[in-house]
Amino acid sequence: MRRSWMLMFFVGLLAPLWGAGSAVLPEEEPAAHFVVAADGSGDFTSVQEAVMAIPDFRKEATIVVIRPGTYKEKLVLPASKTNVVFWGSNPQDVVLTYDDFAQKPNVFGEEMGTTGSSAFFVFGEGFTAHNITFENSAGPVGQAVAVRVSGDKAVFNNCRFLGHQDTLYPNQAGSRQFYYNCYIQGTVDFIFGWATAWFEACTIVPLKGSYITAASTEADTPHGFVFNNCRIESRAPEASVYLGRPWRDHAQTVFMRTYMDASIKPEGWHNWNKPHAEATVFYAEYENYGPGALTHERVSWSHHLTAEEARELTLDRVLGGNDQWDPTRAPLMPQIN
Repeated sequence: MRRSWMLMFFVGLLAPLWGAGSAVLPEEEPAAHFVVAADGSGDFTSVQEAVMAIPDFRKEATIVVIRPGTYKEKLVLPASKTNVVFWGSNPQDVVLTYDDFAQKPNVFGEEMGTTGSSAFFVFGEGFTAHNITFENSAGPVGQAVAVRVSGDKAVFNNCRFLGHQDTLYPNQAGSRQFYYNCYIQGTVDFIFGWATAWFEACTIVPLKGSYITAASTEADTPHGFVFNNCRIESRAPEASVYLGRPWRDHAQTVFMRTYMDASIKPEGWHNWNKPHAEATVFYAEYENYGPGALTHERVSWSHHLTAEEARELTLDRVLGGNDQWDPTRAPLMPQIN
């Protein structure tokens, strides 16, 4: 156990040098309650079977090791499956994938819709995932969600989120979510929803000219999406990507200390053809850098945080809540400085 934590410590220190979501040194497999292995060497060959074997409303962490393989399953973590930990050795080697999309008919011939397209539904509180790829492999066919996260206190460490439109759905108002050293790619509104989510040291990859975020923060929610120490490394043309647009009128999105490549449009933000939302959204930036971070050309209704305002925007203040939740202490997390 000591050896495992030492290795994880050094991986955590070096991760920013390799880039979010990039290949990292294989980690030593932790002691597991259940092992999922596609080759039959574990307790289950199906991730969903392992989930359903977990006792309901368990207060302690249940560690599910998922060994290398591609697992094509439409997954649901029910609300009764609390404090579940998914652990993989490397996100390039452990892939959870499905290929539903919004216009695809269900068994009754009805369109399943954006939410129904999700490859993985996370309802259980206290979910943590390490070193795993979550993918919607439907391709560029409209809305196709890789992961819909509704449960509170969700943590994703060194994970990849692959898709096109609507890749990552931090869904539920009141849900707090932490994404560390993750890779997130997509096309239109590929990070969207009501939740409060902090993205630390993540790589954000727009695949074409579009919108990165579409927050729908509620009026009485203190914070929406915060990106800190991230990198926007686009495959889109120069000046073709907006940082965000408001799915709902009180959308909140902040980018701080983030590298922005030349794909970011000088104006930065879009009002989704809702001029009235310009008075209610909170779109802000602080100490971003790179060719796309020239804030003097931003829309007049966005904000440039002062140093004092930025000091108030910390991980503990955004995600801590009344229970003083600290996501950096989630099970099996590397040390984060």
